[in-house]
Amino acid sequence: MVQDILHKVIDSLPKHVDGLERQLAIGKQVMSLSHQEREILHDQMNKYLVYMRESSSSDIEIGGATAGEKIWLRVYGKKAPHTDLGLLTLDESDVLLQSLISPKQRERLFKNRATDFSYSLKHNGGVFRWRASMYMDYGYLALNMRSINDQVLPFIKLGLHRNIAKSLSLAHEKQGLILITGITGSGKSTTMDSIIDANNQTVEGHIVIIGDPIEFIHNSKRCIVRHREVGRDVLSFKDGAIQALRQDPDIIVVGEMRDPETIMTCLEITDTGHKVFSTLHTCSAVETIDRIVAEVPEVEQDRVRSRLADVLRVVMSQKLVPTMDNKLTLAKEILLVTSSVKAAIRNKNTHEIYQMISEGGKIGMMTLEQDLYTLYKKRVISEQTAFDFANNKKRLQELLLNRV
Repeated sequence: MVQDILHKVIDSLPKHVDGLERQLAIGKQVMSLSHQEREILHDQMNKYLVYMRESSSSDIEIGGATAGEKIWLRVYGKKAPHTDLGLLTLDESDVLLQSLISPKQRERLFKNRATDFSYSLKHNGGVFRWRASMYMDYGYLALNMRSINDQVLPFIKLGLHRNIAKSLSLAHEKQGLILITGITGSGKSTTMDSIIDANNQTVEGHIVIIGDPIEFIHNSKRCIVRHREVGRDVLSFKDGAIQALRQDPDIIVVGEMRDPETIMTCLEITDTGHKVFSTLHTCSAVETIDRIVAEVPEVEQDRVRSRLADVLRVVMSQKLVPTMDNKLTLAKEILLVTSSVKAAIRNKNTHEIYQMISEGGKIGMMTLEQDLYTLYKKRVISEQTAFDFANNKKRLQELLLNRV
């Protein structure tokens, strides 16, 4: 039945068209399918996603010119094809993928050659959700879907020092900027949701979450939690953050500081006395500070340094590293912004901050290398893995040789 529907669309396509023109033709034919036919295609996609959940996969890849007609899954950090899911020709995957999106999402896909969206599935009494990115790949459609945790990681599992935990809590600090950083797939969203949930359970307030897309849905507990998705509920992160100021928030979560405008907006709304959480694609605390300053014109940089020194409270940079038992564990670097750190930011001496972190263990700070070394000593990860994921390999070598 699925093959019949796919080939009904494929056989109706005009000959000798490719690229965007071909995708437009597929979109028109998919829109002409009956509701029942589209549901059958959705059911086929859902079978792949159920398999994905049952195999502990974090990501699924479908379609595109170089996927070899296979469906690929990432399991504990390793992405590989899973031929037991069958094969999809380029034509079949294009039709299947277009059946997943709405007319507005299709319009955005054709205009921008990519579109992001969320996807949900009811299964065995639960609701599972994915963050999806559909994009053009050499004239064909490709899809990545990342699984969103259906349960929040307990805050205690983050293993944070009490001083860091206090800085993250609305009960102890009512304002300030907290940044969770790392590359794509480093678990930033999991950490952020854990922090949000801890606040939701322990203090009365109002949390506004601005996401692209919204991932985990938080039920209101002691806080009322609002979810605003970019493209659906609000036009941009910047607009959502500014609008949140008129919504009586205690905590504003800006999903990603992805451009200079959003960065400046986060600094400004923190300046108004709010607690702001956000993420950035950087690998260390020092890189995070330097990146924020570098994002603005040179004439503005001194002002941004001063403002950042005033509002920044915590930077947590993290990586997911493979364990000895072929799973993944969290390795992190944590900066707590002290008076010395503030001075280093203001005076353009960010190169001094790494040493401050390495000497700040008693107040909750740690370098990534210190955390990797601890994981190695506990036999959670191998020595080679520690080296592979270290930012400062010389410093890690010193730790291993007990020269510090």
